[in-house]
Amino acid sequence: MKVDREKSEFLDDMIEQWQSDGLINDETGDKLRKSYEAKNFDWLRLAQYAFWVALACGFIALGSLLIDNSILNYLKRVYNTPNIVIAIVSGGLAGWLYLLGFRRKTKLAHLKFSNEAIVFSAILLTANAIAYFGKALDNGSGNFSILILISVFIYGALGYIFNSRLIWIFALLSLGAWFGTETGYLSRWNYYFLGMNYPLRFVVFGAVLTAASFIMKAFPKTQNFFQVTYIAGMVYLFVSLWALSVFGNFSSLEEWYTVRQLSLFYWALISAAICVVSTLFGLKYHDDIAREFGITFLFINLYTRYFEYFWDSWHKALFFSVLAASFWLIGRKAEKIWNVEFLK
Repeated sequence: MKVDREKSEFLDDMIEQWQSDGLINDETGDKLRKSYEAKNFDWLRLAQYAFWVALACGFIALGSLLIDNSILNYLKRVYNTPNIVIAIVSGGLAGWLYLLGFRRKTKLAHLKFSNEAIVFSAILLTANAIAYFGKALDNGSGNFSILILISVFIYGALGYIFNSRLIWIFALLSLGAWFGTETGYLSRWNYYFLGMNYPLRFVVFGAVLTAASFIMKAFPKTQNFFQVTYIAGMVYLFVSLWALSVFGNFSSLEEWYTVRQLSLFYWALISAAICVVSTLFGLKYHDDIAREFGITFLFINLYTRYFEYFWDSWHKALFFSVLAASFWLIGRKAEKIWNVEFLK
């Protein structure tokens, strides 16, 4: 059996530990070691990274095309193609790629990364079709959030029909983008909407999305999307809480610059309290997602406060000495916990 080099080293350590503990004899240990072999090169991982880089470059190229007016004007002069035609062509290509990708998933399931790359390309072409459709119907109102809402329904419907978590992720990303742009438009692009700045708005949005994920879990037809929606809701919630603990509910950066960071301590306490509640919830109900989000962002919040309160007042030698000691203690404690779990 060929395994990755990291897995091979891990298996070597386990077999050596079992031998030292007397669980297996030397003959069994040698037999186990001969049952696997480390790969010389991980071609599957190279394929995965290559597809990621290719898709990222394609996404950057498409984004550059959409925002560069000189390129768009040049293309218009050369091809003189109406926006609606570009939208229809992009939509047609996207539909063809969706069918191709999901047909390959059925017949060529082992080509996982290339199949996902085809679906991802279809997702980008869908976004391009919606963008040019909006350009064709633009009346100068500046309310482009309706286009993002259309993409939410399109991605959501496609994700549900094809049972694709990848497409569902883009539906959730589009939903967050729609929420931000719609509240901005309704507030006439002021910093406040119903008395909330953007971080506070997305705290509410993340909490609602997280709650909605548990409702989805109760229905068999949407259970497959529970974990993706749950993680997305937690990302929105905890990132927004962290931003709120840093910037508070101020209307502008100019106003934020005029206050001391210590005056925002209550936002930091709220953020830390929610992290603790999430950690305890995860430990009590064996919810790994809630536990890991809680612990991770609790540490992020603590170190953020450390930089905010002591960067200017402490000597840098003392500052980094304390920082090094804290990470050393965390590493030592994590090592002990890992050893206990390993022995179990």
